[in-house]
Amino acid sequence: MTEPLSENTADVIVVGAGPAGSATAYHLARSGLDVLLLEKTAFPREKVCGDGLTPRATKQLVSMGIDISEEAGWLRNKGLRIIGGGVRLQLDWPELASFPDYGLVRKRDDFDEQLARQAQKAGARLYERCNVGAPIIDDRTGRITGVKAKLGEEKREVTFHAPLVVAADGNSTRLSLAMGLHRREDRPMGVAVRTYFTSPRHDDDYLESWLELWDRRGAQDRLLPGYGWIFGMGDGTSNVGLGVLNTSDSFKELDWREVLKAWCASMPEDWGYTPDNMTGPIRGAALPMAFNRQPHYTRGLLLVGDAGGLVNPFNGEGIAYAMESGQIAAEIIVQAHARATPAQREIALQRYPRVLKDTYGGYYTLGRAFVKLIGNPKIMQIAAQRGLTHPMLMKFTLKMLANLTDPTGGDAMDRIINGLSKVAPKA
Repeated sequence: MTEPLSENTADVIVVGAGPAGSATAYHLARSGLDVLLLEKTAFPREKVCGDGLTPRATKQLVSMGIDISEEAGWLRNKGLRIIGGGVRLQLDWPELASFPDYGLVRKRDDFDEQLARQAQKAGARLYERCNVGAPIIDDRTGRITGVKAKLGEEKREVTFHAPLVVAADGNSTRLSLAMGLHRREDRPMGVAVRTYFTSPRHDDDYLESWLELWDRRGAQDRLLPGYGWIFGMGDGTSNVGLGVLNTSDSFKELDWREVLKAWCASMPEDWGYTPDNMTGPIRGAALPMAFNRQPHYTRGLLLVGDAGGLVNPFNGEGIAYAMESGQIAAEIIVQAHARATPAQREIALQRYPRVLKDTYGGYYTLGRAFVKLIGNPKIMQIAAQRGLTHPMLMKFTLKMLANLTDPTGGDAMDRIINGLSKVAPKA
């Protein structure tokens, strides 16, 4: 491992210890680089999330060496139950060479800490309660060379220095904004709102997705653009929430917390989704989708996870892509670090946005088209009513929505999805 010049100097600074930052720090440290991982809060801490992990995210946890056994507190799920159009369809996760055939459930307040501690074990130096403010920029080159931060409860001002900085500071990504990287308004945004209830449905071994989201509070029932979810946590509670897209007229006008309350009130009484059984407040968070902040590399700064808008527009999944982008960024940084000159290092780093676009660009373009379609409630209703009666079509849809295909040697569905993703523009 490279010896640190001082405790405030490293090869790479990673800002934010969510799944993206911890995965980046873990893979960098495993490769022998000296990494500072700066987290603004202290663990354990709450994050708004569905807590359901697909096989794609499960694969990333395995690659980080996380113990995902049931004895270690992980609940496994077999697939996705889809409800809509008067139909209830249960689909197992596909059997693939590239991904496991099961997903997981884990609460975020404890999930993120596990990843951060794993990065620490690999050699990353974690600072909690380290609130990063402005970037330190070299006036001569315009490159980021470190960050200013306030450390600890006493908010002591400190500076950290490194030739490369990774922004893993989520949707609000103050670091990216300070470097002049603003959100693209032509990309979809989602909002997730969720809460927990004590419920007899807590040990469900399928993730449940409701494709028709009805608002029944007015004189006339209204179909909303989004989906509901119910994920059993295995601990006596269910995570119940909504994912909503900003592509509709009703996005800004509705109070989505109230919509969630009304949706829960329409559920069967014996499920227990009543105010009395709520174990915490309703919380909401933005879902930045489809590369909504670019470029993903500029002047010594790399964007991973939500900071780079890596959320899948098809299904609102963020954790898998946060961890994958962290691994990709780490691999590229490690290769760049081994180059002899600044010019050679820069050539290596410029690959990062290209690799992201090659990996996800076409698929996310398809997702943006999908988001526009389902922003129309009538189309959503027809799709739910007609599509759900065709199990083969729904198997295809599950693979498409969850981005679960074998890149080589897969079946006909895999080849169609991979082919569509290849020919779609990689914007």
